[in-house]
Order: sequence, then C-alpha cells, then structure tokens
Amino acid sequence: MRRYYYVSEDLNAVEQAENDLLAAGITEPQIHVLSQQDAEVEKRHLHEVNPFAKLDVLHSGLRGALIGLLLAAGVLLTGWVFNAESSLDWLPFVFLAIAVFGFATWEGGFYGIQVSSEEYKRFALVLERGCHVLMVDATPQQKQVIDKILAYHAALEPAGEGAARPEWVIASQRNFHSFVKAMP
Repeated sequence: MRRYYYVSEDLNAVEQAENDLLAAGITEPQIHVLSQQDAEVEKRHLHEVNPFAKLDVLHSGLRGALIGLLLAAGVLLTGWVFNAESSLDWLPFVFLAIAVFGFATWEGGFYGIQVSSEEYKRFALVLERGCHVLMVDATPQQKQVIDKILAYHAALEPAGEGAARPEWVIASQRNFHSFVKAMP
C-alpha cells in the first residue's frame, strides 16, 4: 500500500472528495484529513489524523528504547567484568539495567511529545497557509479508482506519495469499526 497526499484550501472540497471516496469503496480507515482546523474537521465528521500521529512519540520512543537497550547491555557487561557470580551479585546489575532501559524509553517518548512527526513537518508550510491535506492509503488497484474520482475535484492538488500504514493495521481498524457497530 502507498499513501497519496492531496492538498486543498477548501475544506468543503475535501469533505466532498472524502464522501465520494467512501461511496466508491475506499474505507474510512484508509482516509485521513490533516488540518490545523481540528474543530472544523470534527464538526464535518471527517476522519481526522490522530493527534499522536502529529507528534514523534512512537519514533522517538523506539529510538530511546534502542539507546536504553545499549545502555542496559553496558550495565550487564559491567557486571560480567566485575565477575558477578551468584544471583545475589547480579541482582543490582539486572535492576539497574531494567531501570536504565525504562528511563531511556520514557525519555525518548517524552522528547517525541515535544517534536512534530516527519509527515507533519512535510506539510507544515502548507498547513500554516490554511490548507488541508487529504491522505489516502490505497493499493495499486484502488489508486486507479482514486484518480478517477479526484479528477472531478479540481480544488484538490496532488502533493506526492509516501509509505502507508501496513494493510493489516487498516484491516484491523475496519474490523473493529464493524464490531463496534454490530454491538448493542
């Protein structure tokens, strides 16, 4: 799957395009709207980007976990260098390794809360001008349908493509929404 980006100054055009895509069989978990006018997007019931997706929490948290893993390995290596033999000798090193790993992961996530994600940075100037970004995750077969539909929406300009979320994530979201609707 690939993610296709379209930019428009008119939120009405984005809303109409999303409705047309939904009518053509593109599912809601495949469509996202990135805008600085979150209240207006929510008011129109558009599928907005998750607020955490605008931040670099996951990427920075994983980077922190990797650093924590290296530091924890260093702590355990220190225990080995000092010839810790019994489980009682290893206990402080193991607890310190766990604490160092947890702290580095937490610190990475904390840093990520303060930084915008790469996808958000990519469109920061466009968003500051008041434009809206329509993002559609699609297979190559669906791309042809998207092109036909969006050809009728002159207010939407193609703005490139990128890596999409894995197909299993989208399928999981679709199944979860079906489950929620089926429950009383």
